[in-house]
Amino acid sequence: MNNSKIAFIGAGNMATSLIMGLVNKGATPSNIAATDIDSDKLSQLRTECGIRIGTLEEVVKSADVIVLAVKPQVMEQVCTALKPLLGATGSVIISIAAGIPLHKFEAWLGSQQAIVRCMPNTPALVSEGATGLFANAKTNATQAALAETILSAVGICSWLDSEDAINAVTALSGSGPAYFFLMMEAMESAAVKMGLNAEMARSFTIQTALGAAKLAAASDVAPDELRRKVTSPGGTTEAAIKSFENEGFRELVEHALSAAQKRSIELAD
Repeated sequence: MNNSKIAFIGAGNMATSLIMGLVNKGATPSNIAATDIDSDKLSQLRTECGIRIGTLEEVVKSADVIVLAVKPQVMEQVCTALKPLLGATGSVIISIAAGIPLHKFEAWLGSQQAIVRCMPNTPALVSEGATGLFANAKTNATQAALAETILSAVGICSWLDSEDAINAVTALSGSGPAYFFLMMEAMESAAVKMGLNAEMARSFTIQTALGAAKLAAASDVAPDELRRKVTSPGGTTEAAIKSFENEGFRELVEHALSAAQKRSIELAD
């Protein structure tokens, strides 16, 4: 990994988190380069991480990996500018843009180009991300390993069996943080109505969510067993869980994820 040259096109929050994650895990800063229309972002990255910055042509030259970290609406324009610079470099393209399928990248960059499509989520900004990856047939094992190394710098990642599975990952983890934020928002509001002050309601809600997640991550049993362990018969937790179940909580969650998956498919089409 230390000898691999990585170019980032786009220097927004996700690109910045990946760059910082790579540097923190021992990547050589001089082997990482970035370009962006925002020169202030680039200067800040160079100052904080010691990476190289430059024009599109300068950063992709001799790059082993090119990470496309621009907004989906400008992706075709970026790829059009990138294609003549690729030549026979043998680089692999990694897209972290939502909603753009591989066949579009192949049309923009050429059918022989190695491309990895991935779906990271916003907790990658604090190195707690979850990313699903899928590569086209032109991506070899070495290139796939490089892509995995880059995305694992900011959390966990896993290869998917099909590109369609990215829509499920989008519904689960891509959009998932917002579901938990909504739950936290509702818990905080309810706690204030029950008499807690707003500051305490927020800090206790956040700490409870954090603690539950850490407990689940550290445990060797599934969440349903963890739930049973803290649900004493006739107790307060049982009363709350019964209320959730009676209101169709599981069905509501399933319908929400299905709606997100459907929308992901529509955006890709």
